[in-house]
Amino acid sequence: MKKHLIFGVHITNRVKHVPEVQKVLTEFGCSIKTRLGLHEAGATSCSPNGLIILEVIGGDKEANQMARKLRAITGVEVQKMVFAHP
Repeated sequence: MKKHLIFGVHITNRVKHVPEVQKVLTEFGCSIKTRLGLHEAGATSCSPNGLIILEVIGGDKEANQMARKLRAITGVEVQKMVFAHP
């Protein structure tokens, strides 16, 4: 059975925490098929919080290890979605 594994990574205080997040994402870069970053931005303001959507490939062990390392970073929350295909 094939599946799509998606992580939603919510980051508070992006300016402070993103360097640590980027370090983990670089470490697991070959396991990230798709990466989409979202945050509120406007002409006069930019949100301190952000959301990264990751489509993860490879084994569950490596994906879980990446999620664990991301969750260990202060200000980071990780949610997981799995879509199974027969």
